Amino acid sequence: MRWIGRRQSGNVEDRRGMGGGKIAIGGGAGLIILILGLLFGENPLDYLGGGSSTEAYEQQLPRPEEENKQAEFVKVVLQDTEDVWNKLFQERGADYQEPVLVLFTGADQSACGMASAAMGPFYCPLDSKVYIDLSFYNDLQSRFGAPGDFAMAYVVAHEVGHHVQHLLGITDRVHGQRDRLSEEENNKLSVKLELQADFLAGVWAHHANQLNDILEPGDIEEALQAANAIGDDRLQKQSQGYVVPDAFTHGTSEQRMYWFKKGYDTGDLEQGDTFSQVSMVTSP
Repeated sequence: MRWIGRRQSGNVEDRRGMGGGKIAIGGGAGLIILILGLLFGENPLDYLGGGSSTEAYEQQLPRPEEENKQAEFVKVVLQDTEDVWNKLFQERGADYQEPVLVLFTGADQSACGMASAAMGPFYCPLDSKVYIDLSFYNDLQSRFGAPGDFAMAYVVAHEVGHHVQHLLGITDRVHGQRDRLSEEENNKLSVKLELQADFLAGVWAHHANQLNDILEPGDIEEALQAANAIGDDRLQKQSQGYVVPDAFTHGTSEQRMYWFKKGYDTGDLEQGDTFSQVSMVTSP
């Protein structure tokens, strides 16, 4: 993907190394500072020159150069998603509300609960934020066998796709049905929601290339390899040696590749009705 030297989004909260936004104060001096804060009703961070927890977020330790490069990359990808979705929403006569990307290390708090590296990247509709621990970049290559920068770009675009679903009211409609359905039926709805996010990631790739000429040879193949690597059937086979279709929540490898490719080939939002078409594409 062509990204070096290109614009980066400003809608990023860099919380890497912050431990979920909490600063550990240890030792006798730390205890004295905490006691003084409690006695005088002041923020203990003021005694450390931090001023506030928000400002303390900005006081970060240096990060590894490779990780900083990955952070720059996802900021460029986020900017590309903003370019595309602002354009497509304007064409529909609507305003696109840009999401915030949160970079964290290990664990962090979201409005949807605790975010953790083990969960992988995810989108929280309650705060309209995408949460990513950049270690997932390495997991894609070593654990899932999906190397390449566009594999990670696909993951970011997929999570932004969930934001688009939220803005269009799709997420709320799906979640509104869950209390009335069985676990199996809920899983089927989840699969359709996830496959539509794959489709929207493909739509993004289509229009981002038209707008900014981002694609290099092999990029789409990298995204498809990533989609294949994180299909429910493949992950279940790897982890437990057998496949349980009723437990699928994201779709099979075949489905995920199909819907991303369809979004990329058409670039047409009207072609992404996974809720009525998924069963015709492939049976789990």
